[in-house]
Amino acid sequence: MPTRSRLKKLFDDGQVLVNGQPARASLRLRPGDLIEVEPPPLVMGKAEPENIPLVIVHQDSDLVVFEKPAGLLTHATPGQRDGTLVNALLYHCKELSGVGGAIKPGIVHRLDKLTSGVMVAAKTDAAHHGLAEQFRLHTLDRRYLAIVHGEMERLSGRIESKIARNPVHRLRMTGRGEEGRRAVTNYKVLARGHGFSLIECRLETGRTHQIRVHLSESKHPVVCDPLYGMGRGYPANLPVAAHAALRHLKRQALHAYRIGFKHPTTAEWMAFESPLPPDIGAVARPLGLLEGIKLPDLARRVE
Repeated sequence: MPTRSRLKKLFDDGQVLVNGQPARASLRLRPGDLIEVEPPPLVMGKAEPENIPLVIVHQDSDLVVFEKPAGLLTHATPGQRDGTLVNALLYHCKELSGVGGAIKPGIVHRLDKLTSGVMVAAKTDAAHHGLAEQFRLHTLDRRYLAIVHGEMERLSGRIESKIARNPVHRLRMTGRGEEGRRAVTNYKVLARGHGFSLIECRLETGRTHQIRVHLSESKHPVVCDPLYGMGRGYPANLPVAAHAALRHLKRQALHAYRIGFKHPTTAEWMAFESPLPPDIGAVARPLGLLEGIKLPDLARRVE
């Protein structure tokens, strides 16, 4: 959100238009007025290394595989210039590919700020192009674990839609319109209980908020999702430990637990897994969603 001084400067510089004319800040608006804002171009500096803890799962001369914790932005935005995943990677890896420019070095894919999980970044330009091509062709193996509202009746399924920016709520995406990019999510129910389900989602495509949108529009939103969720209302008969864990969960219960790809230089298939984070596990366990379920116990290469 701009500060008062920045807003004043926009008015003073004639970059706020009402009905096509530069406006003063004191102008009284009338119903039907058209307001346009022309902000100056944003100048962002080069990302710098920062000592941010990061679990490195694998690293070689071409790429690095790591666990992104929840709460960490992938790269700088107008609202946050530092304290991002890129800053952490520059500290731990020193060199990253330059394809993404000064703001997004090494970044070939993203996870939402409040989603945790295993990711890959490129250290050379050649590796960047090789990985990016696999993302373009959707040949990677990307799987997520999610706790969702409701005990899903179908044990597996496929959700397909076109995802686009929500025309009313610009921070949200929607899969209900005819416009947008094709998005496909395959899901499998791993466990159900107490009005919740633990599911595995496998991406065929990777659109913004794809899993969150698909599950929400299927009437099974991800637990604690601030954009697409059901708020903090839970069944009254929940176990006490589950209630406590849900109150303390500060992000959506979504974790990217597996990524597989061909090494961009050797063409060797590589797959890595990441265990369920403690905050999500603390919700799943008292709900009985982990009983008899084999999940990764360590962050490591599995293929």
